Amino acid sequence: MRKRVLLRVLLGFLAAVVVLALVAALLGVWTVRRSFPQTSGELTVAGLESSVTVLRDEHGVAHVYADNAHDLFLAQGFTHAQDRFWEMDFRRHVTAGRTAELFGPDQVDTDVYLRTMGWRRVAEQEYELLEPETRQYLDSYAAGVNAWLDEHDGAEASLEYALLSVLNGGHEIEEWTPVDSLAWLKAMAWDLGGNMREESERARLLDAGLTEEQVEELYPTYPFEEHLPITATEDHLEAGTEADLREADEHRSPELPDGVAAALGEVAEAAEDLPRMLGPSTSPDLGSNSWVVGGEHTESGMPLLANDPHLGASMPSTWYQIGLHCTELTEECPFDVSGFSFSGLPGVVIGQNESIAWGFTNVNPDVMDLYVEQLDGDGYVVDGQTRPLETREETIRVAGGEDVDIVVRSTHHGPLLSDTAAGADLARIAEDPDLEGADGDEYAVSLQWTALKPGATADAVFTLNRARDWDDFREAAGRFEVPAQNLIYADNDGNIGYQTPGVVPVRGKGDGRYPAPGWDSDYDWKEYIPFEELPSVYNPDSGVIVTANQSVVDADYEHLLTDDWDYGYRSQRINVLLADAIEEGPLTVEDMERLHMDSFHAAAADLVPHLLEADVDGTTALAQDQLREWDLYAETDSAGAAFYQATWRQLLPLLFDELEPLSMSGSSRGMYVVGRLVEDPDSAWWQGEEVSGREEVLAAAMDAAAEELTELLGEDPAEWRWGDLHTLTATHESFGTSGIGVVEWLFNRGPVESSGGASIVNATGWDPASGYGITSVPSMRMVVDMSDRDASTWIHLTGNSGHAFHPHYDDQLEPWSRGETLPFAVSEEAVREATSEELVLNP
Repeated sequence: MRKRVLLRVLLGFLAAVVVLALVAALLGVWTVRRSFPQTSGELTVAGLESSVTVLRDEHGVAHVYADNAHDLFLAQGFTHAQDRFWEMDFRRHVTAGRTAELFGPDQVDTDVYLRTMGWRRVAEQEYELLEPETRQYLDSYAAGVNAWLDEHDGAEASLEYALLSVLNGGHEIEEWTPVDSLAWLKAMAWDLGGNMREESERARLLDAGLTEEQVEELYPTYPFEEHLPITATEDHLEAGTEADLREADEHRSPELPDGVAAALGEVAEAAEDLPRMLGPSTSPDLGSNSWVVGGEHTESGMPLLANDPHLGASMPSTWYQIGLHCTELTEECPFDVSGFSFSGLPGVVIGQNESIAWGFTNVNPDVMDLYVEQLDGDGYVVDGQTRPLETREETIRVAGGEDVDIVVRSTHHGPLLSDTAAGADLARIAEDPDLEGADGDEYAVSLQWTALKPGATADAVFTLNRARDWDDFREAAGRFEVPAQNLIYADNDGNIGYQTPGVVPVRGKGDGRYPAPGWDSDYDWKEYIPFEELPSVYNPDSGVIVTANQSVVDADYEHLLTDDWDYGYRSQRINVLLADAIEEGPLTVEDMERLHMDSFHAAAADLVPHLLEADVDGTTALAQDQLREWDLYAETDSAGAAFYQATWRQLLPLLFDELEPLSMSGSSRGMYVVGRLVEDPDSAWWQGEEVSGREEVLAAAMDAAAEELTELLGEDPAEWRWGDLHTLTATHESFGTSGIGVVEWLFNRGPVESSGGASIVNATGWDPASGYGITSVPSMRMVVDMSDRDASTWIHLTGNSGHAFHPHYDDQLEPWSRGETLPFAVSEEAVREATSEELVLNP
């Protein structure tokens, strides 16, 4: 009897547990799904003037059809909010320096740094500088976001808010404003602009005892003869005399106080810890590929244009695919544009309209300069005179903590970054009374950056979206101030072109390669390069334009854009492949898609012959055999690729043992430097603490690589696979690195394997200092066929939805990893044929 009672109790207990588990599961499902958007039927949306139709295909790609521009951008704001509002809200908190309001005291240092730069303050000033119609579009977009917010709050807005309520008691969502959209442009500029790290690192290397000649070995001149620049000066401008003057002053570092290099380095390193809006990565592989081929080389007789921006690997993807269509094109409603947008920003950033197509890659001009400022009480010294520091007070709200009050100080160059929490101990650098121009006072570090000067870049987005020809396109480019992007172009008349946009400074003294003495006004910026003198090419004789972050200009160009280019392995490979393909016959969309996925490791060609000559034995010798059979393609099944990349990872700290591991990393610069060093066995760089001599260093790197891969992949080198090492986990930008397994499981997706690698056309970048995992990616791939807009193709990294577990949260991830693409429907006929859901928004 007692056993039966005990059994009934146990069964009852188990039943209760099962019921509770089911209830919890159902509540979990309900919590997850309650924020999923309505995408079919009808909705009433405040602020509309007439009905708007939103058509979505099987991948959740939205196309918006409206009778007027106000309704078009209002509906875009509503649609972005439906799918991506948490992402939008998180981004605006970052750009405003308000992440501590969401996540508590751990984020205070981040907020202090961002408040010191003042992105939000600059955005507020920019709104009034914009064209009236641009302000109207931004206002309409904000109205659409707020119409959605009127009906959604907390967990109804997104799963992240439900989690946030558990972590810190919740968060009150504020209305969206046009300034929230403009501030996003500052984040984009931050992720894509400047050489702060390189500038500070060169100073630190000198401070560590390297000579300027040694530093220049690590930062060599761009190899113009080996890797073609984008433009030739003779094709668009007359060669000037400034090039000779610049060359004479090149590579000279200004005299600075002892100890300043460490301060500069820590300020720059703190900057790398800031949240990245274009994906969580500080990889040197953030860049892009783009190319456009004229109709004389294509099967259709019309241009083909391709683009794949390389950004951090984030969840959701940086991009949101969308079409914005006026039901009738008029002067008041001139938009028929489709492509890739940023949630939080109206318009389309990359794509095509009914007349033209365009793509972006990063110019990365030197538009950031660090200055060492000589302080004098509440002022700072310039040319022997004391000027007052500009100051302002900021209050940082902290979830679960006390408010933090800070004072931001600025010189005429910019804010003092050494005043930030990250650099609070650096404001008082070494005193050096013997230094010319200094008198033993305290020093600080300031940042001058073009993005901290109010501008009108938002005007460029809409001018580009409604451009009809080359002149319109260049007008849009002229308004694209920061970040400066290589712009490629094709149109319905068969024309192709290229334009460098952006505000790029002209310095009085120095070349921006090293931090400058703020007390000497000769180092100040004097003006900006006139737009008419920025590189531009229209219908080149070659019929081909390739941009992949290589040098934009040749050595004859009279102005200094930067000396910190990508070293051109990707760009040269694309040039070679296109030339070969043109010889074989006319090009197609499929040819462009194959080129996107090319995994040939051009830089490895310099190193592999020397690795094959190394004297090794045992497992390393077997691995060397795999390397001997390797065709230099970094495919997922390749054993040779796995061993080569592991050898590269082990080689860097052996070869550059006197440097920090990140000094060379996996960048194209590191590859180019090593490629030159292997041809110089007598170089002092081969002399190390653990092992010395070129052959000995290479053999030691191979031994270490074989040992590592044996542990990771097994004892048989023939079974090693690059794809088993080189995987991607798409990481949620706010909760994806929480350290809480279940939270990361909720929001992260992957891993998936991929071919390619750093400085390869399929640019799946990785960081040798931390492992083989993919950190930066071709965030989207697009090919536009100007002969048939609907024959174009596209894909992006994850999916259009930002809601975890939604069908479109990660439905593009696996196809992306395999190199597949989706049809890019553009015309209304093709869009309607592909439609799986129709939503009508009514006033």
